Amino acid sequence: MASILDLCQALPVQAFEPGAELLCEGKTSGLVYILIEGEVEILKGEFQINVVSDPGAIFGEMSVLLDIPNSATVRAVTPCTAYFVKDGEAFLRSHQEIAYQLSKLLAQRVYRLTSYLADLKRQFEHHDDHLSMVDEVLETLTHDQQQSFTPGSDRDPGI
Repeated sequence: MASILDLCQALPVQAFEPGAELLCEGKTSGLVYILIEGEVEILKGEFQINVVSDPGAIFGEMSVLLDIPNSATVRAVTPCTAYFVKDGEAFLRSHQEIAYQLSKLLAQRVYRLTSYLADLKRQFEHHDDHLSMVDEVLETLTHDQQQSFTPGSDRDPGI
């Protein structure tokens, strides 16, 4: 099975200098980037969520798939290059193998998050204080099967 990078070789490549933003939180662009080389940081506000340097890492896919503004800023930490797609939705609809590889990546993320949430749930399920709320919130999150999606949270609808 071909890797994401192998499947994207015909796409245009864009270079970014350190500090350049690939995606900006809250903006709607339809862009999808596939990292070729370099290192980027993922930011929610000014809080760094992650630093990514894995060739084949994909950015912008959640915004495209959920039809929402970008949920985070992706900014180059080092000089980097990435394949880019201007109309991510049309691209994913017309490139089944890439969409399948992306589905596998998303499934891996969900698996890791579910495992983490299950561990948190075990830690807090028997608390009789305010921490017991963590168990209730996690229970709701792990069983949410809604077809429609509205971004945000009860505490901060803008997230």
